[in-house]
Amino acid sequence: MTHLLILPILIPLLGAALSLFAEHRRYGRKIRRAVSWTAMAALAAAVLALCVKVSDGQVHAYLLGDWPSRLGIVLMADRLSAWMLATTTLLAGACLLHACAGWDRRAPHFHALFQFQLVGLNGAFLTGDVFNLFVFFEVMLIASYGLLLSGGRGLRLRVGFHYVVFNVTSSTVFLIALGLLYALLGSLNMAELSQRVAQAPPQNVALIKAAFGLLLLVFCAKAALLPLYLWLPETYARAPAAVAALFVIMTKVGLYAVLRVSTLILGSQAQALDGYGRDWLLWLGLATLLLAALGVLAAVRLRVLIGYLVIVSAATLFVAFALDAPGTLGAGLYYLAHSSFVAAALFMIADLIRRRRGGASDRKEIIAPLPGKTVPGVLFLIAAISVAGLPPLSGFLAKVAILSATPAGLTAPVWAAVLLSSLMVIMGLTRGGVRLFWRVPGDQDTAEHGTVELPRPAPRKAPARPLETAATVLLLGYGVAMTVAAGPLLRYSEAAAAQLLRPADYTTQLRGTAPVLREP
Repeated sequence: MTHLLILPILIPLLGAALSLFAEHRRYGRKIRRAVSWTAMAALAAAVLALCVKVSDGQVHAYLLGDWPSRLGIVLMADRLSAWMLATTTLLAGACLLHACAGWDRRAPHFHALFQFQLVGLNGAFLTGDVFNLFVFFEVMLIASYGLLLSGGRGLRLRVGFHYVVFNVTSSTVFLIALGLLYALLGSLNMAELSQRVAQAPPQNVALIKAAFGLLLLVFCAKAALLPLYLWLPETYARAPAAVAALFVIMTKVGLYAVLRVSTLILGSQAQALDGYGRDWLLWLGLATLLLAALGVLAAVRLRVLIGYLVIVSAATLFVAFALDAPGTLGAGLYYLAHSSFVAAALFMIADLIRRRRGGASDRKEIIAPLPGKTVPGVLFLIAAISVAGLPPLSGFLAKVAILSATPAGLTAPVWAAVLLSSLMVIMGLTRGGVRLFWRVPGDQDTAEHGTVELPRPAPRKAPARPLETAATVLLLGYGVAMTVAAGPLLRYSEAAAAQLLRPADYTTQLRGTAPVLREP
């Protein structure tokens, strides 16, 4: 048993604690930044080492306090965990870079909350039991409340209140589901549940299905599946750019939880519960995909549009995971990383456009020419091509991989929904790009299109912030790197998918990991 598995949790936890003590009046902000960057560097090294360790295809377990897995807290790491940790670490590094351009000055506790957010995210990807999944969900959510509301007022406080109420309600349902599962099966350890579900007496199957139904409902709420996605676009639109970019990965935590539970606990070994919920997840995913794409077309503000793009990506992943084939699971993991990076980059681009347009904010209305539009325009073009799934970037490769691996019986609905949603996304982004960067108001335009004259403040050029541009370029660079290294990355993600579809390996390894006996 190695201590490597707990480092992605301990490092940001220590960073958060140290950031809270950095209250020096003159040098406090510099100290907090130094602590955050040191913690990020150490986290990146630990995640890299963990990726190397799990490359052998084994499931590695860590028993906290040296308690047996059925009694204590257990962490587990496999290829999927390493993939999610690597995606989170790369994304978090770019978000921290963007925040250090100046926004963290308005939120004195930003760095502590940022590190606590990483504690929750990393813990959710490493935990081996569903109760501690709930605990890490709460750590992640409590930190997100502070990040969303830091330095905010007015509309941000209103959407923040809705966000808090929604998640507190979801957490209550989560606890009810956990109580039912423990009462019926006597354990919340995933490996134990995998076996006990198959051995459950027939009279308890209906209640067990109800408990897992509540659990999947909570995960779908976190991942913004129809009809539980209405909170997301406006909430993410009101968050600061660096925070909204980090929140992109939070929807993927719900998807990860669905994938982990549906394969490890409700897989082929579950007998009466084999594939429970998979069919309705597929059709809800397809419906969410089309409705979110319509939201992209209807959005009048760029940041709301990007919020709907986050839902489009989540719905695409639900479809890929619900198909439950090694090819679609592997392609879905590749798409997960791609969509996280490009959506985060778009939030940063929208913030840059908003500040340069002055009082017009990021509304897709026609105003005077945008000053200094070359850099944001080029960045927007690259991000739009990538998120729409156009060649030659990673979004195109991911969608082709998902469609080509779709089982024959579901080809028609899946292909139709994915291609139609992609077309609507292209139309929405094209319309937004034209209005933001190309067209300017004029008498002929007003007369021809019947637009209403609104007060259009003169755009003002925001002060140059090289770190913000660097963070955006870094995120888009991740997508380019994923395109160049598509072969190895797809092979890795497909290997992770194949490992997921062998739940017996998890049960054997986790139940077989014994405490390290010490001499008294």
